[in-house]
Amino acid sequence: MNREILLGDEAVALGAVRAGLTAGYSYPGTPASEIMEYLIRLAEKDDGFSAAWCINEKVAYEEALGVSYMGKRCLVSMKHVGLNVAADPFMNSALTAIQGGLLVVAADDPGMHSSQNEQDSRYFARFARIFCFEPADHQEAYDMTGAAFDLSEKYEIPVMLRMVTRLSHSRSGVVTGERRTPNEFRRGEGKDWTLLPANARRRFGRLLDIQADLTRESEKSPFNKLTINQGRKDVGIIASGIAVKYVFENLRDMKDAPSLLKISSYPLPESRVRELVDHVETVIVVEEGYPFIEEQIRGIFGVAGK
Repeated sequence: MNREILLGDEAVALGAVRAGLTAGYSYPGTPASEIMEYLIRLAEKDDGFSAAWCINEKVAYEEALGVSYMGKRCLVSMKHVGLNVAADPFMNSALTAIQGGLLVVAADDPGMHSSQNEQDSRYFARFARIFCFEPADHQEAYDMTGAAFDLSEKYEIPVMLRMVTRLSHSRSGVVTGERRTPNEFRRGEGKDWTLLPANARRRFGRLLDIQADLTRESEKSPFNKLTINQGRKDVGIIASGIAVKYVFENLRDMKDAPSLLKISSYPLPESRVRELVDHVETVIVVEEGYPFIEEQIRGIFGVAGK
């Protein structure tokens, strides 16, 4: 175990390498660029994996998908609007059989520091019906990267890691581990990659079948944490990603802090949401970007508020 000072983007890159990465692909765009920049620097010192820029995000995604189909772990990174460019292979890859873990890192830019919009990539993950991690700090960015590869291989789907500007471009200490041995080459079934209608219907049925499993994964995830204050029932807070740190900063001097549910993965951990809602009179949702969690909570309970 070592402790290193890393950018959030660098924590993702190093986490991928230590998780047994074979290749990484990207197209430059802030706040995601530093992921590939760091991967390339690491690859120059280590011939155990490769890293490369591509001509656009769609090509980068397809390169990564090809590596994954051969049983190898691969990362593709881009900024949030880059996912628009990669949308065709991204959406369809959710129906194919991922062999080696495929991690899709989408770096969002709330506040539009260097972007034309602040679209929220969590909606893309939900649209594709795949799992999404959202780290609250640099250590989680590192740890979730490895967890995402494991989950991708377990369910044969791409897994998204949602970063945001303030996490990508800040530094913090990260405890890192040893490198995992990369996967062996594995030949799969071509029919699980070719989305002719007959294959697509079968694969889409499977994708629907695992939705409950993905929710259970989120329910038991150690990254989602519920802290109940038994003595206070007036208000509770649900916070996600780096917004959790903003909440901590504001509550640190409060003697009687409200109950807090920290959410770091999607699908939502519904049972934990219900436990918090049942305990308090009012729920405040704090999240970076669009009201993604807020809208889903309304759907769970069928009301606009409590």
